[in-house]
Amino acid sequence: MTTPVRTDRPSSKQSWLARAAFAALVLAVVVLLIFAGLKTLTMLILGIGGVVVCVVAVYWFLTTRGFLRWISLAVAVLTPIVVLAFLIRERLLWVVLLSIGLFVIAGICARAALEGEEKELPVVERPAPPPAKPFFVMNPNSGGGKVEKFDLKRKAEERGATVVLLEGPEKIDVTALARQAVADGADLLGVAGGDGTQALVAAVAAEHDLPFLVVSAGTRNHFAADLGLDLDDPSRCLDALVDGVEVTVDLGNVGGRTFVNNASFGAYAEVVQSPEYRDAKTSTFLQKLPDLLAGRAGAVLTARSPSVSAVGPQAVLVSNGPYEMNDLAGLGHRPRLDRGTLGIVAISVGSARQAVGLLHRAHQRGLAQGTGFEVIIDADTDEIPVGVDGEALVMPTPVRCTVSPQALRVRVPRDRPGVRRPRHAWDLVRLRELAKFTKSGA
Repeated sequence: MTTPVRTDRPSSKQSWLARAAFAALVLAVVVLLIFAGLKTLTMLILGIGGVVVCVVAVYWFLTTRGFLRWISLAVAVLTPIVVLAFLIRERLLWVVLLSIGLFVIAGICARAALEGEEKELPVVERPAPPPAKPFFVMNPNSGGGKVEKFDLKRKAEERGATVVLLEGPEKIDVTALARQAVADGADLLGVAGGDGTQALVAAVAAEHDLPFLVVSAGTRNHFAADLGLDLDDPSRCLDALVDGVEVTVDLGNVGGRTFVNNASFGAYAEVVQSPEYRDAKTSTFLQKLPDLLAGRAGAVLTARSPSVSAVGPQAVLVSNGPYEMNDLAGLGHRPRLDRGTLGIVAISVGSARQAVGLLHRAHQRGLAQGTGFEVIIDADTDEIPVGVDGEALVMPTPVRCTVSPQALRVRVPRDRPGVRRPRHAWDLVRLRELAKFTKSGA
């Protein structure tokens, strides 16, 4: 696990960026007061009210059926149009856009100033000689046919790999395939496919202490993205076979099943279990969600960990490493995969008021998040559906989730795009100190 290193004495660049942030904030307020005048308060009320109305309307759209559902959808669509029409009529649209632009500039400057405050120690990379007998499992249907589009099979074989394609009407036991490859002398296991397939092969690689290679040929490529691999050209991942380095990452375990990204419980896991989901995802989701959110269907969950305790949440996500969660939109990115801990997010939204509360982190009573080495998910049923890296499974309760720190050796190209840095949260106190060139304690 790494430790953030803080620099107490700000650089001249940090100080000027902090000053620029405050200047942009002041200008944004001045623009509103000068050009909107007494209408500033009306604009703020209208803007905040519009957001609240939209959130409530979306919540009702997801939790109701029939006439009320479509009325809610109409309100959600019409509300921003009404706000926009008011601004245009009062000739204030340019004022709002200019103020928003200044707020954006302030945010960019503030984050740039604060990013110099803490720097994590880099991920340790070890030299890795080319494998003598690499083995790959490739799914030609994954990611819309990326295996064929990027000619991955041929390119891997040119680098000395044995490749097995997951094709044909019969279901192939990927775990058995990987274990047989190990028995035949494979010294590296790789996957070009979805995260679910990657997790199965990664478990075998970890079991035999073999390096594992990821090719970003899936649809969403969450694991590949958090490894800093090239998502636009999956064939570049194969460079690790000839010019690679090795990093070590954690693995999650849920009910005896390995996962590289996350295990989900609750509403989403219930919906994906439906036979209709594969052919009609959106309509199945909208049809089943009202009963799941209202507690009329599905199991009643309980989530327990050292940092989170939730009774009756509609959804629980346990991740292999905590996700970046400065806001809900941040879900889906992990800046590190070697922290040696699970991430836990439990959402309990039983009313429109709680849905509105999710807009502001300080009042997120319906959102519990934390970290831990173990998470226990229990329910009022003997078994519950679980989504494991996108795969729909059913497991007996209680379900135990754990983490295996630094369990997997991953081979990555020496030359790769790298992991996106996490966004810094605003710290106005520290930002003010930077702007004044003052010193602060550690």
